[in-house]
Amino acid sequence: MRTETKGALKTMALHGFVAKAMPTVVTGVVGAAAYEALAKAPWRRATVMATAWGIRVVREAERRAGASAEQARLTVADVMAEAKERAAQEGPPLTVAGSGSGE
Repeated sequence: MRTETKGALKTMALHGFVAKAMPTVVTGVVGAAAYEALAKAPWRRATVMATAWGIRVVREAERRAGASAEQARLTVADVMAEAKERAAQEGPPLTVAGSGSGE
């Protein structure tokens, strides 16, 4: 391979790497700048307070969802118990004919 071709391939590879890495670098720089701005902003207290309220709301929603799930589980268990009780009152359980091991 000729020297010019090798140099062109190296340049293209470097260009491709830089082109793919640049959005990540820019995102990182912008994120760091935004973090610094938020850390020094006078409205940081309001931001912390709003975040705390958000955490409280999420915790309450999780608690309610857990209580609802428990109530649903208990309801299904009650229905299953009643169904088993009724099935037992109606007669012995059904069996499949010819289900012995002799076949």
